[in-house]
Amino acid sequence: MVDLAAVRAAIGKVEDPEIHRTLEELNMLREVDVAEDGSVSVLVALTIPGCPLKDKLTTDVTAAAKSVPGVGEVTVNFTSMSDEERAALVSDLRGGDQREIAVARAGSKTRIIAISSGKGGVGKSSVTTNLAVALAAMGRSVGVIDADVWGFSIPRMLGIDRPPTVVDETLFPPEAHGVKAMSMDFFVGDDQAVIWRGPMLHKALEQFLADVHWGDPDYLLIDMPPGTGDISISISQFLPTAQALIVTTPQLTAQRVAKRAGLMARKVNQDILGVVENMSWFTGDDGKQYPIFGEGGGEALAGELEVPLLGRVPLVPEVRSGADAGLPAAVVDPDGEAATAFASIASEVEERKPRLRSHPQLVIT
Repeated sequence: MVDLAAVRAAIGKVEDPEIHRTLEELNMLREVDVAEDGSVSVLVALTIPGCPLKDKLTTDVTAAAKSVPGVGEVTVNFTSMSDEERAALVSDLRGGDQREIAVARAGSKTRIIAISSGKGGVGKSSVTTNLAVALAAMGRSVGVIDADVWGFSIPRMLGIDRPPTVVDETLFPPEAHGVKAMSMDFFVGDDQAVIWRGPMLHKALEQFLADVHWGDPDYLLIDMPPGTGDISISISQFLPTAQALIVTTPQLTAQRVAKRAGLMARKVNQDILGVVENMSWFTGDDGKQYPIFGEGGGEALAGELEVPLLGRVPLVPEVRSGADAGLPAAVVDPDGEAATAFASIASEVEERKPRLRSHPQLVIT
């Protein structure tokens, strides 16, 4: 005879793929029945009808049940939570009914890094994407906010093809390659342009921080828009302990513009984690490195800002093609030049902890 308690215990340990808590913890496991022939019937309550990850839950529950000796066929059925159960779940995940930015809460373990540049075209988003994937490969939990609301690109670079799930006005960000992401890309059609001024930008960023369940990740990377405008100011207000990472190219002209992003960070009392030089060289078929965009920009910028140069990333076709295909270079070619560079930068980021500062808890009204 199959042990019913063992089957229930195994299934109860399955994690919801969006919330990353077990079915037992979330009270999603409603019924488990074992027939005399060893077949198992399971009833799971979804957070919302039509959950986009229902197929994954079916696969995971089936595998968990079959891990128990003697289990035969497994049938997984679904129901959905009541309005009251959903409200209670969201309140529990938020830690109460108060609307706040959880990752900025006093005592949060989350390291927040705003990845900035003085101008567009330096590969800031590809650095953000590949650094996030490299950190996830180290076993860290990682989220990315695509704060470049006019030039959003993070979901495509990560290969995310579905919108966030919404439960009682709380958004659960989709995930790929171990990285969760939130972006305007989920809410704007391909034939639409975002034409917003400061207050609307501020509100959108607030929602990405306060209304998204990030789940206390180890890292929250923010892909900043180029320059030093409204969003940079909002980040300093919402996330006073955020560190800045400045991206430039070897070109000295780009370095001069990127310096302004560093000066902006200093102006709002942000720590500057360091500088990443992107597109540093191209390795030809002859094995020789060609500095297509010049040399010395990253080192010069790090020197002027008196911060470390965290790493130099080569110009490789896989970074571009991977961005288009949703397959970051750190995933496609983990032993390649670019992936090795991002892994090294991730290690540098791990080593350079932020300075401890007290800060007020920001409650959103």
